[in-house]
Amino acid sequence: MITDESQLPKHFNDGIRRMMGDAYRSALTNPREARFMLQMRHQFTQAEKRRQRVLKEKNLQVPPFLICSIATLCNLNCKGCYARESGIAVDKAGEGREMMSAEIWSDLFRQAADLGICFCLLAGGEPFTRKDVIEMAAQERRMIFPIFTNGTMLNTNNVGFFKQHRNMIPIISMEGDATNTDDRRGEGVYRRVMNGMDLLQSNKIFFGTSITVTTENKERVTSESFINDIRKRGCKIVFFVEYVPTTPGTEYLAFQEEDVMWMEKRVDECIGRWKEMMFLSFPGDEKVTGGCVAAGRGFFHIGPDGSAEPCPFSPYSDCNVKEVGVEGALHSKLFTRLKDIQLVGGEHTGGCVLYEHREEVEDLLKP
Repeated sequence: MITDESQLPKHFNDGIRRMMGDAYRSALTNPREARFMLQMRHQFTQAEKRRQRVLKEKNLQVPPFLICSIATLCNLNCKGCYARESGIAVDKAGEGREMMSAEIWSDLFRQAADLGICFCLLAGGEPFTRKDVIEMAAQERRMIFPIFTNGTMLNTNNVGFFKQHRNMIPIISMEGDATNTDDRRGEGVYRRVMNGMDLLQSNKIFFGTSITVTTENKERVTSESFINDIRKRGCKIVFFVEYVPTTPGTEYLAFQEEDVMWMEKRVDECIGRWKEMMFLSFPGDEKVTGGCVAAGRGFFHIGPDGSAEPCPFSPYSDCNVKEVGVEGALHSKLFTRLKDIQLVGGEHTGGCVLYEHREEVEDLLKP
């Protein structure tokens, strides 16, 4: 367990090196992807040096990860969606938060790469409703952009785009089998997701899946039959994302400490069983990192309007990157206070600490 914040950068650096090694092995069946992964390992070594330089020269710890909600529109209305609960995802253009232009996003991606951030997760809404932003992101070749999509907008044009831009990696969201996926996401969504996976596989595109894990489905979505099914369809990365109960009455679905421990053991088993795939859990066992890694410890979140927020599940902000930039956001007083009172970087037992203590987070924003 990390007890000294100065140990955190080394922990992430070591983890990224292991991750890129796993990604290279996963891509060995596709020579183009394998060459790309080797190139990105070099890029990430340079990114690590940039983070170290900023830490030395400015005493600023730059996280290696960034999450950007680039879109507000979404063509689905999934049960328990945090983006709808927080006002990010909407049904019609003009509703919800103001969206930044693609040009502003492009500059923010450049700023992030200059600081040494190497992974930028694109979310929404549905990211493919902002293809203009995705195209801008693709030009920043110092970073990898996993695109968390519901998969219903994947088509031959997007496949051609992925072939040209290997740093853009589609991550398709699902809930497990057809029954679970359609129950949460809508009738017929599972079939459309499978069609999207088949399209990506037939074109030899490196892709993954994101699965919201609950106390009810954890055994099913980590089962041998399920993993084998998505493996046969070409899936190379599996993100297990612990459910955060943003909808009242669903708290029983969220992990407690024993569930976190069970999940980490199961993920390790998956890593040993399917060596040609990558398995990642978020947030995972936060005891290893000395608590929650939001608010700039390991990542932070930029909303569609530029609000710098601790995490997508904690949509509170005291600054906007349009005004202060990415580096300025890392100096956020809110982020600093969350660390000082150890809402992030402090011990807790399961669940999302920022969501559970949201009233305290709101109090920090009061004058």
